[in-house]
Amino acid sequence: MREIVLDTETTGLDPARGDRLVEIGCVEIVNRFLTGRVYHQYINPQRSMPIEAFNVHGLSEAFLADKPVFKDIADEFLAFIAEDTLVIHNASFDIGFLNHELKRLGKGPIAQSRVVDTLTLARRRHPGQQNSLDALCNRYGIDNSRRTKHGALLDSEILAEVYAELTGGKQSSLGLGSFGSEGESSGSSGLSAQARQEARILPEIHLISDVEIKKHRAFIAEMGDKALWNVYFASESEA
Repeated sequence: MREIVLDTETTGLDPARGDRLVEIGCVEIVNRFLTGRVYHQYINPQRSMPIEAFNVHGLSEAFLADKPVFKDIADEFLAFIAEDTLVIHNASFDIGFLNHELKRLGKGPIAQSRVVDTLTLARRRHPGQQNSLDALCNRYGIDNSRRTKHGALLDSEILAEVYAELTGGKQSSLGLGSFGSEGESSGSSGLSAQARQEARILPEIHLISDVEIKKHRAFIAEMGDKALWNVYFASESEA
């Protein structure tokens, strides 16, 4: 199953008050495995950058000045996400901005029904605890040391790891896919039924030779009549 892990950066918190997108980052996963395909785009918001937002992501007006506006990248972005499930942390924020931009262009909205919100998943799994992306990284031992500031692509890559933990743990990254009724793995690196059967073959059994038995009996004889092995040899001769 193809899913897109997505994150955005913006000029603020409310698109209805004029805040705009400045960055979109997406990573593709298939059956919870990163494929290496990404979509990443900086966007000229056509407005000033509040210092509060700059302090979060470090994207300045000067840096964004020569970047494309949203209408110039909208079709490419929509083609990348296609109709697949979107995995987003605090999804209402990102979807709100994306749909606001799409509405400005007369395009239809992204349906909430195709979105998996990892914040909701985390709150269900860890009620009453901190469930920010950084908190989840700390909880699951995921390296977020590069995250000195928010960045849409980096955050998407990190979120993909968090999502794997929230939906099954590290076995996903180890290639232990779930097996269907035919015994085939749904993971891209899972073993086939034949390979799993071959993995169960027992090692060769090495029998003790008559010479080795005689040497062992001689060794036991040197230990005297009280050696426990004499009990075994006695029972063997009676059998």
